[in-house]
Amino acid sequence: MKTSKFLTFLVLLGISFSAFAQDELQITSKDSIVQSSWIVGVGFNAVDDSGNVFDGIFNVGQEWNIVPYPSRVSIGRYFKNGLGIEAIGSYNRYMKGNTIDEEIILEDIPYYAFDGRVTYDINKIIGQTGWFDPYIGVGVGYTDANNEGRGTYNAVVGFRTWFSDRWGLDFNSTGKWAMTTSNEVTNHIQHAAGVVYQFGIEKGLSKRGEEKLALMAAIEKEKQRQRDSINEVNRLKEEALLAAQLKKQKEEDALAAAERERLDKLNRKKQAIKSRIEQLGNVYFDLNSSYVNNDSKKVLDAMAEIFEEIPTLKLKVTSHTDSRGTSTYNDWLSERRVTRTKEYLLSKGVAPERIMTEAFGEQRLLNECDDNTYCPAEKHAVNRRSEFEVVEF
Repeated sequence: MKTSKFLTFLVLLGISFSAFAQDELQITSKDSIVQSSWIVGVGFNAVDDSGNVFDGIFNVGQEWNIVPYPSRVSIGRYFKNGLGIEAIGSYNRYMKGNTIDEEIILEDIPYYAFDGRVTYDINKIIGQTGWFDPYIGVGVGYTDANNEGRGTYNAVVGFRTWFSDRWGLDFNSTGKWAMTTSNEVTNHIQHAAGVVYQFGIEKGLSKRGEEKLALMAAIEKEKQRQRDSINEVNRLKEEALLAAQLKKQKEEDALAAAERERLDKLNRKKQAIKSRIEQLGNVYFDLNSSYVNNDSKKVLDAMAEIFEEIPTLKLKVTSHTDSRGTSTYNDWLSERRVTRTKEYLLSKGVAPERIMTEAFGEQRLLNECDDNTYCPAEKHAVNRRSEFEVVEF
């Protein structure tokens, strides 16, 4: 057995353990999906006739028409490539006082629709979920509304959610555009919700199932190759080579562990410095002022001590304003504040190259106190600050 083949087998084993650590490495029902089927549905429909499919879409009381019993049936065939063909029949009643074809009706009027459409399963693009199936589609139909028949061009968007391989719910909305306006008929939307049932199901493996099957075959092939090769004359030589590889791997693992420990130690040190700086708090300013007050000088004095204690420390100082005043003024004011913050630290002996600065004006408020929200003075005061960020240590 050659070394490269045996190492390939070890790599495949490692992949299998990481990819399927929580599942047995075998094909289960979770790895299969419905690829094609017939679907029948029964449910309710609501007609929204406002004269334009996007006008008054949520005006349920005046424009939606619903009957209190199942009023929609459908049957469709759906294929492996994601396409589906569906036929739909629905009944409804326009309620007295609602709008049809831009007219308010004085009596209840029945609504009949017979539609055919072609849909596409969006999961073919975004990936199969097995329980959630969004789709889009187009079609044509015939609708009798306001005692006026009309052909329609249809566009649909919807989704199905499945409780099992057979039962689920379907929710969709269909925009219907009249093919002709000669009788002053208008466009409308038909919403639908109902129960769907699948039959004539053809199932297949999901993408994950196909990957798992391929991996199982590869692993079995490598296992067989190992069993065949282990009887070869060069077995002892290969074992020695493997031992050398394992020794090298152990050394590399030790180096990696040491590097991780070094990085962990560095991160702990950085976190400790960050915590000390956070405990000092921010530097705060009076309204319309960039002068460092006595309370803020105490913070900056302590910050200077940290700089002296840690010669390699570099910080970024950012200054901010509250939302009062114009943005141009606040940009200027935050520049003044960050400059005075840095100047104070420089006066305490901190080298200028150890301090970076940036001013943000009113761009980074810490609360809801923007130009459109009333806030008391103490809330605005929270935003008038200089903050500190560790750049290097």
